Amino acid sequence: MTTIDAGPGREELSEAGRTIHRHYRQLLRTRRIYTALGLGGVAVLLFFALWFANDNNAGKFFDRLPYFFDFFIHFQPDDPFEIVRALFDLPSPYADGSLKYDYEEGRIYLFGDFYLPEYFYQMLVTINIAVCATMAGAAIAFALCFFAATNLVGAGPVRFLVRRIFELLRAFPEIVIAGLLVAILSIGPLAAVVAILVHTIGALGKLFFEVVENADMKPDEGLRSVGATWLERVRYAMVPQVLPNFVSYALLRTEINVRASTIIGAVGGGGIGEVFRLSLSRDHAAKTYAIIILLFATILLIDWLSGWLRQKLVGNAAFQFGA
Repeated sequence: MTTIDAGPGREELSEAGRTIHRHYRQLLRTRRIYTALGLGGVAVLLFFALWFANDNNAGKFFDRLPYFFDFFIHFQPDDPFEIVRALFDLPSPYADGSLKYDYEEGRIYLFGDFYLPEYFYQMLVTINIAVCATMAGAAIAFALCFFAATNLVGAGPVRFLVRRIFELLRAFPEIVIAGLLVAILSIGPLAAVVAILVHTIGALGKLFFEVVENADMKPDEGLRSVGATWLERVRYAMVPQVLPNFVSYALLRTEINVRASTIIGAVGGGGIGEVFRLSLSRDHAAKTYAIIILLFATILLIDWLSGWLRQKLVGNAAFQFGA
């Protein structure tokens, strides 16, 4: 593009340059109009969605909004140290023989006078549910994902069937599956493990085969050229490439499953979710806040640990800005 000097510090575009600049301005205006229309459409849909939800809410959400913090104002322990006593199963000076202050009842004695506080034990149950379900789900998803990848099996019936299986397994939320399994397997952690396992297979299966489809196919072509079997191509060409991302997704899914197992506990899946539901329904403020603090600390610890492990597996470069 040539320019014509129009004086010190000023340049005037040529005719071709002005035409390009004019088209650019038109495209920019069109994009801004489309963006404004899109945002306006989302705002209208959001307004009607909120209006519909409020209209169908028994308590009228917007009418009750000014009283939102009333529950937290009135739901308070006798003193802040009651939360610590409830968390570590220590005797309470307010003990009156009721369950509200009977923190020592839930102790899990390991040997002698050494005990594990009830909520720490229940948190371990919740974490165990999540870890077992994630490990089993990740293993099954790993075994099936290669059959769902287009670059390994094409678009045949095997790929179609495996993808539909993944879609079916993740179609229902964990809590729905758990509610069904509780009726079949009875109340307990087993129903929670199976419910989270089923959903994990579907969720990780989709993530895994997408990673496989984005892998570099040059190692696969090299092995194919020397007569390697399909399993050998997967083992030596694909797995070394995709394994770090697989582990990263599995760690992320572990975090999600810890939260899911907490929710499932409220419907009979055991663990910290069940005792949280009971303490909240019984108006035991100190116990409820102790469980909330323990949950928050646990999620932070798991998030930090999984982030550290992902960094070790994937490498520091992936976590650097602009890398």
